[in-house]
Amino acid sequence: MDKRTIAVNERGYRVGQDHQGAVLTDAEVELMREMREAGDWTYDALAEKFGVSKSAVAGICRYERRAQAATGWKEVRVSADEVGET
Repeated sequence: MDKRTIAVNERGYRVGQDHQGAVLTDAEVELMREMREAGDWTYDALAEKFGVSKSAVAGICRYERRAQAATGWKEVRVSADEVGET
């Protein structure tokens, strides 16, 4: 087993791309928000581009999802096949 440092919130739960259910990286979330705020992209177009649902895009762009900032870091053990993943 190897160790990896992950982002956590004030309660110690994983946030952002380190959350076990995350599909998008933090960089992809930021890019999606920038594209939407520029006014050129619809939720449908962003959903197709990033491979997620329209409701996921809407939640992200309205800062209802993926809106927590990391307040700390912790080390977790990961299996050998997870080491290369981000």
